[in-house]
Amino acid sequence: MAGWYPGDVEPTPELRRALAFLDSDLGADIVVRAGYVVAAPTAIACLVALVAVGVPLPAAVPAGVGIGLGATHTCHRLPVAAATLRRTRALGDAPGLVARAALRLRLAATPERAATFAARTGSGPLARSLAAHADRTRGESATGLGGFADEWRSWFPALDRSVSLLEAAVDAPPDERDRALDRALETVLDGARDEMAAFAGEVRAPASGIYAFGVLLPLALVGVVPAARAGGVSVPSAAFVTLYDIVLPVGLLGAGAWLLLRRPIALPPARVRSDHPDVPSGTFRGLLAGGAGLVGGGAVGAVVASWAIPVAAVGLGVGAGLTAHYRPMARVRADVRAIESGIDDATAVVGRRVAAGESVETAIESAADATTGRTSHLFATAAGVQRRLRVGVRRAFLGERGALADVPSPRTRATASLLAVAAAQGRPAGATLVTLADHLTELRRVEAEARRELAAITGTLRHTAAVFAPLVGGATVAMATQMAASETTLSGGGSIAGAAPGGAVLPPSTLGVAVGVYVLALAAILTAVAVGLDRGLDRALVGYRVGLALLSATPTYLVAFLAASMLF
Repeated sequence: MAGWYPGDVEPTPELRRALAFLDSDLGADIVVRAGYVVAAPTAIACLVALVAVGVPLPAAVPAGVGIGLGATHTCHRLPVAAATLRRTRALGDAPGLVARAALRLRLAATPERAATFAARTGSGPLARSLAAHADRTRGESATGLGGFADEWRSWFPALDRSVSLLEAAVDAPPDERDRALDRALETVLDGARDEMAAFAGEVRAPASGIYAFGVLLPLALVGVVPAARAGGVSVPSAAFVTLYDIVLPVGLLGAGAWLLLRRPIALPPARVRSDHPDVPSGTFRGLLAGGAGLVGGGAVGAVVASWAIPVAAVGLGVGAGLTAHYRPMARVRADVRAIESGIDDATAVVGRRVAAGESVETAIESAADATTGRTSHLFATAAGVQRRLRVGVRRAFLGERGALADVPSPRTRATASLLAVAAAQGRPAGATLVTLADHLTELRRVEAEARRELAAITGTLRHTAAVFAPLVGGATVAMATQMAASETTLSGGGSIAGAAPGGAVLPPSTLGVAVGVYVLALAAILTAVAVGLDRGLDRALVGYRVGLALLSATPTYLVAFLAASMLF
């Protein structure tokens, strides 16, 4: 497609930087050319579609041109947006990376080893960036930490200050080094808190605007449709459907993307891949559940009204399919959370035992006895692997048959790596492990505070998507339907669907379908935005939550319609 554009182009440095960060094989000039080429066919297709549904030509032409230009802008900005979201997710690992480097420096004041350890025990763009800088400076006087901090300074200034404190701690006297390392971690944690608190304050007003103009006002206006007809104002079906099922959802998508792109740091959950042994391969489960939901939804919709059949079938079918497909990943993620919730206590037990002269290998068994739940089971499994296979701490946790072989938790795996290092250091590492436990507790506290800052916003979005919007939508459609029926009776049997400029006037059946599609779109879009604000855009997490929202919104919409029809 890019080859169809004959002219020369000059990509922006921002686009080049975004494609490089995404490790994309596409050249920036190809993206720019493709954006220009896509404008004409998009504009023509939209123009034809608008004219076909009855939009007057003087209005359809500028709309088509605007949509074509919007397609060009979207094509040019999409890589930049993707890079921003990925960078935001990567910065959520900054406190953990600094904590790992600081703890390695407590064991040995060697910045090269600390940088390598922090990079090797992490995952994602931040760890890979540190690894690249460490490899680039291997054998030189520099450690790679300075170049790494320079690269990320503009995105997260607190990380730059924290890394500078790490480097300064290396040259500090031994009795002051621990305080300097603590200060380095406090700096990045305080930076994360401040960034999230500032973002929560900035985003409240825009989120309220989205809620008011994207949800409340459109749903309230549905009830005005019959009253408008009574006042001599006709509402064309094509205009209503275009507004509620195309314009408003696209506007909500744009507003939601704008909110997500403004988030400075995301605290992502554990990423569960499809090749995990506890995740069934293929899409059979999802397709089977989706098919059952489609049939069941159609049957439920037929009981409510004829127009409800497609709404219920799509809502329950897609919701059941997404939920069934991503449910195994959600279970794995819940297991990871259960392990991480107690890993700090177990590490503290190991640290105290090692400081008292016990070996790390024996202290792991003590930690299994001193903790409960999944954390206790994890350490008991590692102790069992040590005894049966006669292996060290690293292989007991991280080996092919280790306790963490199927646990996708970067934080827990990094902790296990430090336990392995402590096993080689012996008794002096005990105090470091106790400090590690304190750091893990502090990291969890910062994550909880960050989520609490946004809890009111994300909670409102989730509840609106799953319950409030379908409840109001169903009741409003029922009220509008009853008002239309009453008007028809009073007018002596005249139809509400008389002719009107620009298309047929909106009948109640079309109203029900149009609002139903809008409600389902709200359930998907608002839920995705809420998840993105809360934990970052993880595909499995978004898919699972959207599936649950659709399973809630669809029956709520139908039940609200039935209940309101009985009342009115």
